[in-house]
Amino acid sequence: MSPRTLICIPTYNERECVHTIVEGVRQAVPDATVMIVDDNSPDGTGRLADEMAARDPKVRVLHRTTKEGLGGAYLHAFRVALDEGWESIVQMDADFSHDPKDVPRLLSALDDGADLAIGSRYVPGGGTRNWGLGRRAISRGGGIYARFALGVGIQDLTAGFKAWRADTLRSIELAAVNARGYGFQIEMTFRALQNGFNVREVPITFVDRRVGASKMSGSIFFEAMTLVWRMRLTIGRRRG
Repeated sequence: MSPRTLICIPTYNERECVHTIVEGVRQAVPDATVMIVDDNSPDGTGRLADEMAARDPKVRVLHRTTKEGLGGAYLHAFRVALDEGWESIVQMDADFSHDPKDVPRLLSALDDGADLAIGSRYVPGGGTRNWGLGRRAISRGGGIYARFALGVGIQDLTAGFKAWRADTLRSIELAAVNARGYGFQIEMTFRALQNGFNVREVPITFVDRRVGASKMSGSIFFEAMTLVWRMRLTIGRRRG
């Protein structure tokens, strides 16, 4: 496992869980540094993160002045990580839908040769917990649709729990990434595949958030589904 690992956790109004998730990640991967990427949360998440960073040198905070969507937060964090020379970069949610104990497994996949490791709900051994039938149907059906549209075999294209080699991110042309919302996850994985990188799915159990309100909705998801054809026509054509 690389000692040069940065774990990026975007937040917006996550005051109730930010302290606990940071503690969980620090216990799971003590050698890694955690970077909270806060989009100027009005509930004080950023201030609480600053207090944690003041006590722990392996916790830091990237403050953003506006809320520009999940994709915008990650792209900002990725650029900072690449500029600073981190060797591996992990992206994960703040609300414990992604278990910190799974981070070492994703990093081990990088050590074993993967260029991008995806925490996957839809490979053998993976799954979801505390999801209703409707949400399962939307997620599963949307994933099948995206795979068909893009012509790829990854089972969990919408996954947001990932570990990247820095060289993989450098080759993706981050400035060309268009999606900023839910479609960001699909676009980043598709770009990695189109660049010929070894993308490996690692089974995880996705648990619905413990506290707060989900930022996911059916309209957001279906909007992402309209982007896949544009991705195939633009990204796929350039690589084809």
